[in-house]
Amino acid sequence: MSFGATIKAESEPGLIVGAETIDLQSRNSNGILLLHGFGDTPQTLDLLARELHSAGYDVRAPLLPGHGENVAAFAASRRSDWLDHARRELEVMQASHARVSLVGLSMGGALAAILAADNRTTPALVLLAPYMEMPITYRMASVSHWLWGGVAGTRPTRNRGSIFDPAEREKNLGYGVYSGRLLYELWRLCAAARQSLPSIITPTLLMQSPSDPRISPAVAERTVAALGTSDKRLVWVQGAGHIITVDYGRGRVFHETVKWIAKYMPATA
Repeated sequence: MSFGATIKAESEPGLIVGAETIDLQSRNSNGILLLHGFGDTPQTLDLLARELHSAGYDVRAPLLPGHGENVAAFAASRRSDWLDHARRELEVMQASHARVSLVGLSMGGALAAILAADNRTTPALVLLAPYMEMPITYRMASVSHWLWGGVAGTRPTRNRGSIFDPAEREKNLGYGVYSGRLLYELWRLCAAARQSLPSIITPTLLMQSPSDPRISPAVAERTVAALGTSDKRLVWVQGAGHIITVDYGRGRVFHETVKWIAKYMPATA
């Protein structure tokens, strides 16, 4: 989930520069699909993608529908668009690689959880600050979006705690807005992801900052407890906000992610 400081101009044609799909292919046998967050772009996964590629994996981080373009495209997108696109991306990677593991950041974690529940032979799953539960005030707003959404339109999000590192926060390409309908779509996706957790038998690593302003530590603990697999681990990343792949402490995120995936899906040329 992204809450960037700048709203990108809706009149900007095409993709936002730097928001493109990341595709790092070297004909490795094993691949990793990375999924970004709500209103954000693969830019938040670029550093991690490079680390995983350097470790010997083919890596792809697709741009989800409605993202990386303009606010109008985002407002028109739906949870089915995001999930269907993620499924297609996984199918394409599975067709060209012996094994494919999953990594999801924020809303991408919810998507990755659903995919892992559906693909029970997934070697490894890494959930990075997965957005699995919505605070009560947002839940109430989402279910009543039809009352206020049409009047309010898109609303800026002012919490700057998604990324504590000011240099990385400035680089973020997220829209920094949401609408009532989008909030509802995110809430429904979270609900589906939570329901999928008991069906996940894939070894799962969850990493989150205890200072995350979006997701409480209790949510992370409930998520891990609900996982069907007995092979699971919760790691706390100190000093970061929500987008832990670019924030303070990201080095540990990279190290733990590579180590977890290598344990269950060794890199092979």
